Amino acid sequence: MFAIRTTAAGLIAISVAYALQLEQPQWAMMTVFIVSQPVAGMVLAKGFFRLLGTLVGALAAVALTVTVSASPWLFVAILAIWIGLCTYAASLLRNPEAYGAALAGYTAAIIAMPAFGHQHLAVELAVARCSEIMLGIVCAGIASRLILPQLARDAIIQRLSRSIIDLATYARAAFTGGDNDKLEALHRKLIAETQALAEMRAYARLEAPSLATHGHPVRRTIGHFLSALSTTRMLHGHAAPQNVALMPVRNELKSVVADLSATGVAALDDTAPWVARLDAIATQARRVPDEAAEGDDRVGTVARLTLAAEFADALKEALRGLDAVREPTATRHEKREKRQPALVVHRDREAALRNAVRAALATTLVIAFWMATRWADVAGIAIIVAVVSSLFASRPAPLETSWEFFKGTLLAVPFSFMVGQIALPALPGFGWFMLFVIPVLVVGALGMANRQLVGIATAFAINFLAFLNPHQTMVYAPQVFFNGTASILVGILLAMGVFAVVLPARPHIFAARLVRALHEDLARLCLHERIPRRSAFESLTYDRINQLLPYAQRLGDTGKALLGGSVAAVTVGLEILRLRKLQFGGKLAERDKAFIAAFLSRFANEALLPPTGKKSLQAMADSTRQAASEMAARRSDAETLQAAAALRVIAAALEDYPVFFGRLRS
Repeated sequence: MFAIRTTAAGLIAISVAYALQLEQPQWAMMTVFIVSQPVAGMVLAKGFFRLLGTLVGALAAVALTVTVSASPWLFVAILAIWIGLCTYAASLLRNPEAYGAALAGYTAAIIAMPAFGHQHLAVELAVARCSEIMLGIVCAGIASRLILPQLARDAIIQRLSRSIIDLATYARAAFTGGDNDKLEALHRKLIAETQALAEMRAYARLEAPSLATHGHPVRRTIGHFLSALSTTRMLHGHAAPQNVALMPVRNELKSVVADLSATGVAALDDTAPWVARLDAIATQARRVPDEAAEGDDRVGTVARLTLAAEFADALKEALRGLDAVREPTATRHEKREKRQPALVVHRDREAALRNAVRAALATTLVIAFWMATRWADVAGIAIIVAVVSSLFASRPAPLETSWEFFKGTLLAVPFSFMVGQIALPALPGFGWFMLFVIPVLVVGALGMANRQLVGIATAFAINFLAFLNPHQTMVYAPQVFFNGTASILVGILLAMGVFAVVLPARPHIFAARLVRALHEDLARLCLHERIPRRSAFESLTYDRINQLLPYAQRLGDTGKALLGGSVAAVTVGLEILRLRKLQFGGKLAERDKAFIAAFLSRFANEALLPPTGKKSLQAMADSTRQAASEMAARRSDAETLQAAAALRVIAAALEDYPVFFGRLRS
């Protein structure tokens, strides 16, 4: 349906472009394939920011052409700076905002270069480009909403439901000693699902004003989901099979996740029974510490019970979040705290500057060569260098992404030649055009709907139309065709050369900076006077983990260790928040409050903030474990045991993830 819908919208767009006698009707059809996505909200989001980026880029091109057309080298310098600035902004933003920023940069090149020396053409080209793109966006948007639409709200519900069942399956395997390789694979899949849900969250709000309330519950639910994943992993790594105090809670948890996993998505039609069972488990786990018998590892028992209660609560809140997405009016009047948490969103300014310099330098060299030679084909090369070097700059693997784009573009050449140079000149007319074009575009759109083929298929569909250059009267001009296609292919290869040679991306550096950001988040929890909301910390952490995931996947075993540690950081952060609340409560002994304050300060300064290496992680874990035991030995009330258990969990995380907490040097 996506393929049929996209192709139909493209044909409508080019038909209207023909009727309006637009100069380059293929841009209307290309825009449909550029902005088309399986979910309606994604189409609207990408279309809106494409239009916005085109308008900004067109205005910049007109201003540049009018003001500096008398000075060629000033034109080159300002255009390169503009592309660099837009690439910098795109690297700091997220999709679809990042796409709009990159588009503003290279749109200026697309319009300004042909208009250089011909000021009267600048406005005409800008108006034509904006009109063609607006037409494509309107056609794609209407088709996405009217032809068997898939709404982001429905996609979120389906995806979140599957993720909850997958989480239950993971927990069931973890609690029953499942295969470690399968557990690792499912663990990575669940982290990737949080990334997909986070992207969907932004699109749901653009489908209609009534869906704006989806954003908050989805964000909060993903945080709880990640917390449940983190506690499951820690419970699996620190199981105590013979512990009598844990058996009732453990058995109940096994029963719940086994039932959920076995029943499947249908079990979530009514979440109330599951919420009630999980709430009872959490209550039972928190009541046991007061009744636990004295033993050699009482703190360890309480720590495991605390984690079990956290898991039950987190899974319960994820189920409630699913209900909130289904019924957004339930959260409309929810009272929210207006002030922002004492945490910041991570933006890699060093990487953004690197991307900006690379894009500006690449376009400067090629545009300067074009300016010196005025070789027409070089203009196409310069434009595609600007497009690729800015559009793919912020990708985790820009060289590999560009290579996929190149393969899709190369694949489009023979198809566009056969249709545009052989078939249509001999058989003119819109009917023949549809007959030859529809099969090619439907196959391309089918590839766009496949996650493994989306990069190659999108490049194929877009460049098939670009090389085809459809007009109402098609002519046989193979030399012009091959000159144009060669310039595009050479431009992509030059941009790839820039990615490979000029300030090449190094995933371990980006990963190190994200790990540092996670460390700083934990340090703020330890040291900042104002305690942030739990949901704010969880949301920020899943954002960090989503950014880390593509880099970690490229780092082998080190990447796995960093990814596992980043998920464990969720549990560590929640235990820090627990300690902070106990510290400022009135039930702990003053001696214990002072110890907690000193521990949090030492943990932040010796394990999280640079310079590191003042104290070994193992030594800190051992001393923390010993302090927790001494704290529990002095007093046995629930609050003291909770504080001791929190310290024990943090010590376990330090031991389990030395690579993560030991910090990578950047």
